Amino acid sequence: MKNDGNRRILISGLIASSLTLAAPAFADGEVVFSSWGGSFQDALRSAMLDPAAKKLGITIKEDTTNGIADVRAQITAGAVAWDITEQALSDCARLKQEGALETIDYGVVSTDGIPASLVDSEWIGLLTYSLVIGWQAEKFGENGPQSWADFWDTDKHPGTRAMFNSVSHAMEAALMADGVAPADVNTVLRSEGGVDRAFAKLEEIAPDVTVWYRGGSQAAQLMADKEVDFIHIGNGRAEALNADAVTVAYTWNQATTDADCLLVPKGAPNRDNAMLLLNEMLSAEAQARMAVAISYGPVNAEAFETGLISPELAATNNAAPENMKAQVVIDASFYVENFAVLQERFDTLIQQ
Repeated sequence: MKNDGNRRILISGLIASSLTLAAPAFADGEVVFSSWGGSFQDALRSAMLDPAAKKLGITIKEDTTNGIADVRAQITAGAVAWDITEQALSDCARLKQEGALETIDYGVVSTDGIPASLVDSEWIGLLTYSLVIGWQAEKFGENGPQSWADFWDTDKHPGTRAMFNSVSHAMEAALMADGVAPADVNTVLRSEGGVDRAFAKLEEIAPDVTVWYRGGSQAAQLMADKEVDFIHIGNGRAEALNADAVTVAYTWNQATTDADCLLVPKGAPNRDNAMLLLNEMLSAEAQARMAVAISYGPVNAEAFETGLISPELAATNNAAPENMKAQVVIDASFYVENFAVLQERFDTLIQQ
């Protein structure tokens, strides 16, 4: 799902979607949108951005983000270049606390079909995703690690490993590796000694993690280049790699589930057009097209009623009830409360 905060935020070669449009339908001008790059952003473009540009008659320019530091850097510099950016749910909540976001205009942005837990005054959910335990299919067939206890077991499953460079997802995995049932993970994490238990288990696996990757495109590249054998990877990234042939085998068991949200940074130069684009991206049709384009869960439940998502595809979606049975939904509020201390402790651990 992080570049130096002082990097040049908006590269000169911004990718534009549908730059020349006749007779704008609702708006003139542009919107600058940033997301995670790679196959994921390709899917966003085809499923959401290009159709919205054509419908609204606006130019949508694109950039990539590596996370919250990029948004903070623009705010601090007083040079906000993005109108909308996709960020992790917990980071959206943190940026709101910091007073870094514009208010969402819900007179323009419809919330029909979106759960209340993913609708906030200053951000709104875009999709759900799961980080699954994956492995090189050609090398291991179906004999990869089926649980976090297996992932931790380097004797049973020898090979190189990669995990997401984030304390969230890592602590949940560690607790499951230590025998905590998925349904109990968040309770244990909030209990006395729960955090220490997770970190003690992370200390066991850290020396065997070859790469702590920083974004989904990096995770996909690691598997495409066969640099690692086992990985904690976004299910959508895995499925994108499997488009032509199964490259990454994975299990839904003990996957960690989270959401990404959309926000408008404070001082965005094209705020009004941003609201129009948000509304289009959250429509049932756009959400359904995205679910077809790449394997992430729509936040708009009405996407499954559009007829665009086949029953077969719905059954393999990460948000499908059957697939969610043994997953852990990340407790975003826990990390908003504790993130700074936990991430610092995590960074120290993995750098040792």
